[in-house]
Amino acid sequence: MILQDVIERMQLKVLTNSSDLNHVHIYQGYVSDMLSCVVAGAPNGCVWVTLLAHSNIVAVATLLEIPAIIITEGAQPDETTLAQANEREIALLSTLSPSFEVVGRLWQMGIRANDRISDLI
Repeated sequence: MILQDVIERMQLKVLTNSSDLNHVHIYQGYVSDMLSCVVAGAPNGCVWVTLLAHSNIVAVATLLEIPAIIITEGAQPDETTLAQANEREIALLSTLSPSFEVVGRLWQMGIRANDRISDLI
């Protein structure tokens, strides 16, 4: 699924200057608020759902080549985090919804865990 479609269907607020949202493909999702779990378990190229909003999320996303992070429950990153995400071209997205609801909606859209189809890459 195209990231721009996810943003529109979920009415997510785009916090960064990501201009290529129509060219980012999302095949999988991952949810966790523990950075060590994300590093150990999140697949490259997924959309990450978390309520964390500090600069370490950008570092982890960079390490795992995660193109987009949905920050839940209205948490807001500071200017440093936004600048780092912009520099690394990671889309930070925001919603007031809880993580559980966001994951359910992603599931309904067909985004699953460990479902990447290699032929589509």
